[in-house]
Amino acid sequence: MRKCLLLILASLMLASCGEYQRAQKSTDYDYKLDFARRAFEQKRYVQAATILTDIITVFKGTDKAEESLYLLALSHYENKDYINSGNYFKTYYNRYPRGKYTELARFYAGYGYYLDSPDPQLDQSGTIKAIEELQGFLDFFPRSDKVTIAQNAIFELQDKLTLKQLQNAQLYYNLGTYLGNNYESCVITARNAVKDYPYSKYKEDLEMLILKARYQEANNSVNEKKEDRYREVIDEYYSFINNYPDSPNRKEADDIFNSAKHHVGE
Repeated sequence: MRKCLLLILASLMLASCGEYQRAQKSTDYDYKLDFARRAFEQKRYVQAATILTDIITVFKGTDKAEESLYLLALSHYENKDYINSGNYFKTYYNRYPRGKYTELARFYAGYGYYLDSPDPQLDQSGTIKAIEELQGFLDFFPRSDKVTIAQNAIFELQDKLTLKQLQNAQLYYNLGTYLGNNYESCVITARNAVKDYPYSKYKEDLEMLILKARYQEANNSVNEKKEDRYREVIDEYYSFINNYPDSPNRKEADDIFNSAKHHVGE
């Protein structure tokens, strides 16, 4: 029985390959489109995309142009080739701003970039592109049934950008006074991240890092600047505990406050 099934599967694969080769060589573009549709339904996305790439220019300006372009983009998307799919989806919605598939094209363009977004330690231009595309989708289709998915993806992408900034700020903090005042750079980087992404799950970490950096900056200051900088530490402390009274970092924050208060009181 097992051998019979294997033989049937092998025969189907050979037949599929044979038809694919015929479709590639054919000059019947309607047949090519029909083959691409069937290949897509059978999850043979590379075959579908290859055939559709040959015919989209031929169908341009006809009643089959819209479907073939969208199906090409979707074939790349299902094949996890999100860069090419995004390019074709964008071509589609720019060419057909009120098209049959425009809502889906805008969504999949952004969501594909979201799925392709790099790790935080890498260049984040792809993440920014994903946010822009998904926000464009929300602007054009605020009542879509995919709004929640798009919004959650944007929040996740923004957290990734915030984490990137947190890592940068932490690096400045770790550098300390090496070749200059890196604590100030840490504060600036962290503050910009809080300003740009006020609802990020990393906001508390950023604000705690600001407090620590201000404290270290005060510790390393020249005597005539120490008191003013310790006062800044105290201000940062009150801001932090007002925002996060039950923070797991509360003890460390309290220790910083008590030390700064002692220095101010001297």
